[in-house]
Amino acid sequence: MDKSFFSAVKDRRTFYGISKGFVVSDERIQQIVEEAVKYTPSAFNSQSARVVVLLGDQHDKLWTATNNELRKIVPAENFASTEGKLNSFRSGYGSILFFEDSAVVENLEKQFPLYKNNFPIWSNQSSGMLQFVVWSALELEGFGVSLQHYNPLIDEAVKETWNIPEQWKLIAQMPFGKPIAAPEAKKFQVLKEHIRIYK
Repeated sequence: MDKSFFSAVKDRRTFYGISKGFVVSDERIQQIVEEAVKYTPSAFNSQSARVVVLLGDQHDKLWTATNNELRKIVPAENFASTEGKLNSFRSGYGSILFFEDSAVVENLEKQFPLYKNNFPIWSNQSSGMLQFVVWSALELEGFGVSLQHYNPLIDEAVKETWNIPEQWKLIAQMPFGKPIAAPEAKKFQVLKEHIRIYK
């Protein structure tokens, strides 16, 4: 058993208090993402995941764009709390955007019509695994991380700003940074209500 892996799994939490402070080099962040994309499983080894890493001003630009889009739909009198949350993400070091290439999924549907209805499900499952791998790996390096879902509200802004191919479907956004505030204690339900073991 790899104790460091399970340590990261246990310590992986949602951090809203993050800063731009140095944790590891940009090259190390790139290495983590590349290894995660390379080794996270996907249905039929389709490798449909696509990832965009935003650092520095590019990271700030994402949350400014998100702020602008939300301002269009959130009533002004209620916007202060929304803006505060977005500012907490902008305060971080970077963001990772997770996409699935719909062209790959559609091609699999054509090749294997018997499983056509399953490929979109398997695609999302693979993306979820990738998100978890990256999240846990960043946690192991000392980052505080959270997972956000402002799609599809920000889809067009993201595609226009970073020249994202039309067939890439935005799945999630992952802001990360140096932790400056600990998350609340996690509460657990009784495991015997979730797990059954038969011998």
